[in-house]
Amino acid sequence: MYYLKFIYLTATTLIFSMTSVNSETFNDALTKAYLLNPTLAASRAQLRSKEEKISEAWGGWYPTIEFSLDAGKNWKHVSGNAVSSANRNKNLTPKNSDFVFSQNIYQGGKTSAALKVARAEILAQRARLLATEQDVLFGAGRAYVDVVRDEAVLKLNRNNEAVLLRQLEATRDRFEVGEVTRTDVAQAKARHSGSIAESVESNGQLSNSRASYRNIIGDFPGVLKKVKPLLDIPTSQSAVKDLARELSPGVLVARYEEKTAAAKVEETFSGLLPSVDIEGRLSRSDALSAVDSRTDNAKIFAKLTIPLYQSGIVRSRLRAAKQIHAQKKMELNASLRRSDEKSAQAWENLLTANAQISALTAEITAATTALEGVKQEAKVGSRTVLDVLDAEQELLDARVNLVRAERNKVVASMELHRAIGNLTAKGLNLDVNFFD
Repeated sequence: MYYLKFIYLTATTLIFSMTSVNSETFNDALTKAYLLNPTLAASRAQLRSKEEKISEAWGGWYPTIEFSLDAGKNWKHVSGNAVSSANRNKNLTPKNSDFVFSQNIYQGGKTSAALKVARAEILAQRARLLATEQDVLFGAGRAYVDVVRDEAVLKLNRNNEAVLLRQLEATRDRFEVGEVTRTDVAQAKARHSGSIAESVESNGQLSNSRASYRNIIGDFPGVLKKVKPLLDIPTSQSAVKDLARELSPGVLVARYEEKTAAAKVEETFSGLLPSVDIEGRLSRSDALSAVDSRTDNAKIFAKLTIPLYQSGIVRSRLRAAKQIHAQKKMELNASLRRSDEKSAQAWENLLTANAQISALTAEITAATTALEGVKQEAKVGSRTVLDVLDAEQELLDARVNLVRAERNKVVASMELHRAIGNLTAKGLNLDVNFFD
C-alpha cells in the first residue's frame, strides 16, 4: 500500500513539474513573438537601412577630396635636318598626379531639404515598424486566446459527448423496460452522434489554432492559461478617438509621409536656384616635353553656377512633387478617417463583449436550473427524452458561447490598445530590451 502511494505521489509530482515547465503565460508568448518573429526582425533591419539616409544627406555639407595618378611610356621620333641626332628619338615616361578639393557653399537649400526628407522618411519608417510590432503582438495574443478558447470548447464538447453517451445508455435501458419508445432512443442516439461530430470539428479547429500559434510565436503552445482583458482602457469613446488620431501608427505614417513630400518639393525647387562651390587643385606633371621637366600647378577658385534653361525638366519634376504632396495630404485625411473608424469599432466590440458575457452568464445560470428541473420532471413522466436533450444542448451552447465571448473581450481589448498605438512591448511592459 505504501509503495502504491509512493508511486502515485511521484507521478503526480512529475506531471506537475512537466506542466510547470511547459506552461506559457500570455506575456511569455508575446515576449517570444517580440524577440523571434521574422517579420518584425525584417522590419527592424529595414529601419536600420533607412537610418543611413541621414548620413547620406549630411554628406551634402562635407567637402569631396580626390587624388588621381597616371603614368605611362611615350616614344617620340622627330625628323628633319635641323634636329640633332641626340634629340631625334626620345623615350619619355610621363607622370601626372592631381589632388582636387571641392566644397559646396550654397546649393539653393538642397542639402537642408535633403536632411528634412531623410528625417521624415526615418520617422515614417519607425511608425511602420511600430505598426508591424503591433500587428505581430496582436497576432500572437489572438493566437494565444484562440488556442485557449478552442481547448475549452473541445473540453466542453467532449464532456457533452460523455453526458450524451450516458443519456443514450440510460434511454436504451428504459426502452428495454418499456418506459420510452424507439423514437426516444433514436433521438438520444442522434444527439450523441452529433456530439461526436462537434468534438471532431472542435479538435480540427484547435489544430488549426495551434498551427497559427506556431507560425507567429515560433513553436507549438504548451499549457496555456486563461487570459484576462488588457487594462488601462480609456474611459470614453471620444478619448479613444483623440488618442488614436495622435498616436496610431497608421496616422503617424501618413503624417510623416506628408512631411517627406513637402520637403521633397523644397529639394526639387533648389534645382532652379544658383549654387556656389569652392574648388582647389594641386597637380604635378613629369616629362611632358622632349626636355626632361616637371611642372607643379596650384590653384583655388570660386565657382558660381546659375541654371538658365534646363529643358523644362526641373520644373516638370517640381510640378510632380507638388502633386505628390497634395496626394499625401489627402492620404493623411483618409488615414484619420480610418483611425476614427477603427477606434469606434474597437470600442463597440469591447462593449458588445462585456454585454454578451453578462447575458451569457445569466443564461448559463438559468439553463442549469432549467436542466435540473427538466430531468426531475422527466423522471415522473411529465417531460420527454427530447426535452432533456434540448435542455442539455441549450446549456452546452450557452457555455460555448461564453467561452467565445470571453475570448472576444480579450481580443477587443487588444484591438483598442492597437487603435491608440499602445499594443507594443513598451506599452505592455514586456520584460525585454526594447528595440530603439
